Amino acid sequence: MELAWYLILCLVVLALAYVVFNYVRIKKMPEGTPDMVEMSGIIRSGANAFLKTEFKAIAVVVAVIAVVFTLFVEVSSGATFLVGAAMSSTVCILGMKSATYANVRTANKARESMNIGQTVKVALAGGSISGLSVQALGMLGLVAIILVSGGIDPHAEGHGLLANLTCNPTIMRITTYSLGCSVVAMFNRVAGGNYTKAADISSDILAKLRHDLPEDDSRVPNVIADFIGDNVNDIAGNCSDLLESFVATIAAAMMIGVTLFKNTGAANDATFNATILFPVVLAGCGLLGCLIGLGFAAIRRMGDNPSRELNLSSWISAGLTIVLGFFASMIIFRGEGVALYEDFRLGFWSPWLSATLGILSGVAIGAITEYYTSTDFKPTQKLAEISTEGEAFVITKGDAIGSRSCLLPILIIAIALFVSGKICGTYGIAIAALGMLAFVGATVSIDAFGPIADNAGGLAESCHLDPEVRVITDKLDAVGNTTAAIGKGFAIGSAAFATVSLITAYVGSYADKGTSPILNFATFTVVAGGIVGGALIEYFSALLTDNTIEAARDMADEGDKILSIPGVLEGKVKPDYNKLVSIAAKNAIGKMVVPSVLALFIPVVGGFLFGVEFVGGILVGATIVAIPRAIFMGNSGGAFDNAKKFVESGRLKGHGKGSPAHKATVTGDTVGDTRKDVVGVALDIFIKTMSTVANTLASVIRQFTLIK
Repeated sequence: MELAWYLILCLVVLALAYVVFNYVRIKKMPEGTPDMVEMSGIIRSGANAFLKTEFKAIAVVVAVIAVVFTLFVEVSSGATFLVGAAMSSTVCILGMKSATYANVRTANKARESMNIGQTVKVALAGGSISGLSVQALGMLGLVAIILVSGGIDPHAEGHGLLANLTCNPTIMRITTYSLGCSVVAMFNRVAGGNYTKAADISSDILAKLRHDLPEDDSRVPNVIADFIGDNVNDIAGNCSDLLESFVATIAAAMMIGVTLFKNTGAANDATFNATILFPVVLAGCGLLGCLIGLGFAAIRRMGDNPSRELNLSSWISAGLTIVLGFFASMIIFRGEGVALYEDFRLGFWSPWLSATLGILSGVAIGAITEYYTSTDFKPTQKLAEISTEGEAFVITKGDAIGSRSCLLPILIIAIALFVSGKICGTYGIAIAALGMLAFVGATVSIDAFGPIADNAGGLAESCHLDPEVRVITDKLDAVGNTTAAIGKGFAIGSAAFATVSLITAYVGSYADKGTSPILNFATFTVVAGGIVGGALIEYFSALLTDNTIEAARDMADEGDKILSIPGVLEGKVKPDYNKLVSIAAKNAIGKMVVPSVLALFIPVVGGFLFGVEFVGGILVGATIVAIPRAIFMGNSGGAFDNAKKFVESGRLKGHGKGSPAHKATVTGDTVGDTRKDVVGVALDIFIKTMSTVANTLASVIRQFTLIK
C-alpha cells in the first residue's frame, strides 16, 4: 500500500514539472507593442497588490484558527490546517500569475499570427498551469500528510494541548487540511467576486450607458480594475474553490471508509486500506488523464473551431479517467484479503460505476449549461431577440431561462446520487462526487482559458490593435464566456456532490458504533435546522449582492469624475487607473470578512447550542436551497452575458452596438454579472465550508452541547 502512495507522489511531481515547463515557456514569449507591455504590467502589478493585501487579512484569521485547533482540538491539526491554507494560496498565486503573463501573450500571438488555432494554444497553456496546479497541489498536501502520519488509524485517539475532548488525530489531520483549503477559498470567492464585478459593472455603466464608449476603451478609468478582476476572481478564486471541492470529496470518502470499518463487523484491515487508498488512486488516474488530454491539445494542430478543440481535451481526460479508474477498482478491491461490504452490491464494479456516474454527470451538466448560455443555441438567441422590446423583457426572459435550466442538472445529480447509493452505499456517494472532480485539472484549465481570452480581447481593444486581431480575440472571448459558464455549472454540480458526501460523512462521524448513520427529518430539531439553513442562503445572497452593487456605484461615480477632467475623454490625458484599482481593492477587502466568517461560525454556534442533529439540518436545508439558486444565478447570468455578445457581434440584424436593443442587453448583463460571478459561485463554497467545519468539529460538538 505504501508503494502506491509513492507512485502517486511521482505522478504529482510529473504534473508539477509540466506546470513549470508551461510557465517558463509562456514567460519567454514576446509581449507585443510598448502599449501592450505597459498595460499588461499595470494589470499584473494590480493583481499582485490585491492578492498581497488580501492574504495579509486572511493570514490573521488562518493563524487564529490554527492556534485554536492546536490548543483545543488536536495538537497537530493546527499545522495541517496551515498546510491546506498554504496549498490553496499557492494555487491562487500560480494561477493568477500565469494568467497575467498569458493574457498579453495571447493577444500578441493573435497579432503576429492572425491564426485562431495558434492563439488558442497560448491561452490554453496559460490555463493548464491553473488546472494542473489545482489537482497536483491538492493531492500533494493530502498524500504528504498521510505519509507523515503513518497512514490512517481508525482506532487512534488524540486531544488538544489544553483540552481533553477526544478525537481521531489521523482523521482530524485530513479534515483540517480540507478546512484550510475551504477558508482560503471562501475569502477568495467573496473578495474576488466583489472586486471583479464592482469593476465590471461600473465599467459597463460608465462606458456603454453613460458615455457610449467601447467597454474596454483605455479612456475608461475603470477598465484596468476590470482586467485585474478577471484574474483575482475567475482565476484565483476559481482555483481555490475547485481545489477545496477536490480535497473535500477525497476527505469525505476516507471518513466514510473509517465509519464503515467501525460499524461493520465483517470488515478487515485489507478492506479498510482499500477504501482509503481507492479515492486517492482514482484522483491520480484523473491527473494522468488530464496530463494526456492537455498534452494532446498542446501538440495537436488546431483548426478554427476553439470549442471543439477544448471539448476534445476534456473528453480525452474524462475518458481516460474512466478507463484507468476501472483497472484501479479491479486491482484494489480484488486484492488479497479484501472482503467487500454488503453495500458493494456489484463487487469491485460498484465503486467504479459510482465514479463513472459522477464523471458522466459532470460532462452532462456542462453540456446543459452550454445549451442554456451559449450564443449557438436558442435560449440565448431568443433572449437577444427580445431585447428589441426593452430591459424589462430581457430581465424577465433571462429569469425564465435561469429557472428552466435548474431542473435537468438537479435531476442528473439526484439520479447519480441515488444509483451510487444503491450499488455502493454511502461510500458510493462520496466516490461519485470524487468521480466528477477526478479530472478537475482539465476542467479548470479550460475554464481558466475564458478570463485569459477575455483579458486578451480587452488588451487588443485598449492598446488599439488592428481590428482583425480583435476579431480573433472576440471569437476566443465568446468561447471563453461559454467555457466559463460551463466551469461555473461544473463547480456548482461538483459542490452539490461534494456537500452531499460531506453531510453523509458528518452523520457517520457522530453515529454510535454499530449503528447506521441516519439524520431523522421527522424530529423538530432537524427541521428547525433545515429552515434556518435555507434562510441563511437567502441572507448570504443578499449580503453579497448589496456589497457588490454599493462598490460598483462608488466606482462608477468616481470614474465619471475622472472622465470630466479636461483631456481624458478626448484621449489626450491618461486617466488615473490606480485610483479605481485602489477603490475596488478597498471595498473588496473591507466587505469580505462578514460573509466569510459567517460560514465558519454557523456550524460552531449551532452545534454548541443545539447539537449535532441541528447542524445536520442546517447543512441539508442550506444545500437544498443553494443548489437550484446557484444554478439559476450562474445560467441566467451566463445567458445575459452572451445575449449582449450576440448583439455586439452583429448577429441581431439592424441592432448593433449603441442601439436600444444593445443597451437593453447591457442592462441584463449588469444584472447577470452579480449573479454568475458573485452570488452563484460563492453559494457553492458557502455550503461546502459549513459542511467541512461540521465534519471537523463533529466529535467535539457531540461531547459539548449546551441545550440537550
